[in-house]
Amino acid sequence: MSIAPLDRSARTYVAGHRGLVGGAVLAHLQAEGFTDLVTATSAEVDLRDRGAVEAFFDRERPATVVLAAAKVGGILANATYPADFFSDNIRIQTNVLDAAAATGTERLLFLGSSCIYPKFAEQPIREDSLLTGLLEPTNDAYAIAKIAGVLQVQALRRQHGVHYISAMPTNLYGPGDNFNPEGSHVLPGLIRRFEAARLDGDPTVTVWGTGTPRREFLHVSDLARACVHLLENYDDGAPVNIGVGEDLPIAELAQLVADTVGYTGELVFDTTKPDGTPRKLLDVSTIHGLGWRAEIGLREGLAATVAWYREQLAAGTVRAS
Repeated sequence: MSIAPLDRSARTYVAGHRGLVGGAVLAHLQAEGFTDLVTATSAEVDLRDRGAVEAFFDRERPATVVLAAAKVGGILANATYPADFFSDNIRIQTNVLDAAAATGTERLLFLGSSCIYPKFAEQPIREDSLLTGLLEPTNDAYAIAKIAGVLQVQALRRQHGVHYISAMPTNLYGPGDNFNPEGSHVLPGLIRRFEAARLDGDPTVTVWGTGTPRREFLHVSDLARACVHLLENYDDGAPVNIGVGEDLPIAELAQLVADTVGYTGELVFDTTKPDGTPRKLLDVSTIHGLGWRAEIGLREGLAATVAWYREQLAAGTVRAS
């Protein structure tokens, strides 16, 4: 299913370039020799504002778009603000996809999330598991919004013949992640808490849930490589999973984080807190068949992320607790 390589001199827009994913994609495009990269902060273009998005696309007319902009957060944020997660993401996606199609964007990659799949999907989760069962209740609003994005990509392909695709990454981590106590995902949240406990000399660290759910983690630099690879080697309406094909229990992850930051206290699991989906391992045979594989191991990537986090702490750009 190989298609023509991307034109490195054509205008390429990375939506959400200040986030974890968008920042990594932008850096990878720069390293790959893309010379006409376009970005816009939310202050410059509010992607929830249809008129602003239409004006931006009419002015810039990018040939290629990576749609990495989204409202994202961990289990607490999703459970607390489901209406915001639904509304913001629906508007961002609809506005960007419609404007891209209207102004002649040739290729577009929409990035969703592995949480679009049913809570009890057969493991590892194949792409055709989509819409075959009930979602995880703690993030169903966000998941439905992302499912709508996948369907919009498919609808635009059918109606307008555009070469737009969608990809579903597994849990991501790496430099540039969100370490905010109220909005972080599990891995940056663990890094922040264990580093704070090490610095404060706390005897215990509490981890939400039982520790038994299994999760898969992909370094964001590997995801950035996958985005360009898919844009150059895939042209179909079916979403493509992006992951490493391996997972581990949260308890094991927590101990790995503790070891990496040098915390020697006790781990305590608060079983009154929700576990979320029991397992979420992606079947990555499709993207492996296209010639891409993850390269950064979890221990290596985690060590680099902890080092980056400590640099940000020293610079005062992130909070320690």
